[in-house]
Amino acid sequence: MRRVALGVQYDGRGWSGWQSQSSGNTIQDVLESALARFADEPIRTHAAGRTDAGVHATAQVVHFDTVRERPLGGWVRGVNRYLPPSVAVRWACLVDPTFHARFSAVSRTYHYVLYCHPVRAPHMVGRAGWSFRALDVSLIVEAAKVLEGEHDFSAFRSVECQAKSPIKVLHALDVQDHGDFLLFHLHASAFLHHMVRNIIGSLITVGRGSEPVSWLEEVLASRQRALAAPTFMADGLYLTKVEYPSEFSLPASDGIEAAFPGFGKGTP
Repeated sequence: MRRVALGVQYDGRGWSGWQSQSSGNTIQDVLESALARFADEPIRTHAAGRTDAGVHATAQVVHFDTVRERPLGGWVRGVNRYLPPSVAVRWACLVDPTFHARFSAVSRTYHYVLYCHPVRAPHMVGRAGWSFRALDVSLIVEAAKVLEGEHDFSAFRSVECQAKSPIKVLHALDVQDHGDFLLFHLHASAFLHHMVRNIIGSLITVGRGSEPVSWLEEVLASRQRALAAPTFMADGLYLTKVEYPSEFSLPASDGIEAAFPGFGKGTP
């Protein structure tokens, strides 16, 4: 038995998220189907993050166990042969049996791409969030700093969240201005269900001038989900990096530049 890790990218549009469902319309379902056809055996995968419907990934990490011996390049080319155009394996490597895509991860990075313009951009539908109201970027940057550090993020946690603890360490929440686009970079030990989208919605609320920065401080301290902004659209959310201890020697992440060339400059 050997354990194989894969780097997987996908466009989340049209999919019901990562986790397997009875409908079969998930990334996990189509990936496991492709793996089974290539390996000629049933294969169960485990992922670093269970992304929601409509959420994208440039750096999802997956592992599985198999008795099949295949060249590492075969796990890329052979599996991609059976995958739809919106899903692709980028790399494959053998890992120690102790490696686990989810539990071995020490941090995760998401980027959120927000299109800011009075008129919608048809070619950005599904690829970026949209705010038709003007935003004060300086207020968003100031509010973002309120959330950095170790906190109880219950106010930004979905009622469906199954995490054992709402306490997470948000190492960085940076905002870059790219003209008609804002790029949010969030790096944390781990994320709660809907945490990124709930944070983005609240930052946009401050950026629109609907609430002051102090409101976000109060929301965080309250630990009450009902006080924060509604969950923002999934369209602009990308899983862009999963970090593991160096002894596992996994390939480097492609980051947000895999989807938006030039946008990742200046972020770790």
